[in-house]
Amino acid sequence: MSIHLVGGGWAPDEPGLYDLFVAEAAVRGRAVGRDVPRVGVLIVVADDSPSEEWRAGFPALIASGGRCEAVTTVVEAGDVFDTRVLSDVDGLVVGGGLTPAYLEAVAPLVDQVRLLVSDGLPYVGFSAGAAIAADRALLGGWLIGDVPVCPQDAAEDLDEVELGEGLGLVDLAVDVHAAQWGTLTRLVAATEAGMVRGGVAIDEHTALVVGEGALTVLGRGSVWRVEPQVDEQGDVVGVSVGSLGAE
Repeated sequence: MSIHLVGGGWAPDEPGLYDLFVAEAAVRGRAVGRDVPRVGVLIVVADDSPSEEWRAGFPALIASGGRCEAVTTVVEAGDVFDTRVLSDVDGLVVGGGLTPAYLEAVAPLVDQVRLLVSDGLPYVGFSAGAAIAADRALLGGWLIGDVPVCPQDAAEDLDEVELGEGLGLVDLAVDVHAAQWGTLTRLVAATEAGMVRGGVAIDEHTALVVGEGALTVLGRGSVWRVEPQVDEQGDVVGVSVGSLGAE
């Protein structure tokens, strides 16, 4: 089973990016005698973001054609999810919106999500849900020491770049909407400043799949990999950037 990190963006008529996730959920569902897998979808709304259209359309996309049952739970920013949202599901999707609000909302679930995923529950993180999947979650911000490092529109209502303790599903920092919002530079700057030990910035309509084997990229765009360059003393002296694309 895998962890699917999606960089955002959605097209209502393109469910293919989630085919592998649904297939993995189906395997888990069949193991407990379920013909149609149940997938939990968690959404946090802050000032109508994500939009009402997305809140209805994205779970429908996941479940398109009746291939799974999407069990959606929506909370307002500032509220938290009840642990019962994880009961009797074969896969978990954490959606997009304001990243700091998502991290706050999933706080009661962290330990249980880690246990379930380590036990084989497939996970999709979409945008914010991808960012908070990391050990150290890159929550947003557009400044480091008052120096701009990405467009202000991508700041997630934060000024200085801010990190938080994430779900701990992957050991690298994750940024999203990379090519579309210009957030690759935020990850580069955070790595060079020693705030994170490198990571990935994922384009929209693109997924990085982390499983037992090699990393896999699905979708239309690229996954940008950022790694620190260190000297003999272990100090960061620069970064390297490369890209992975779908095969």
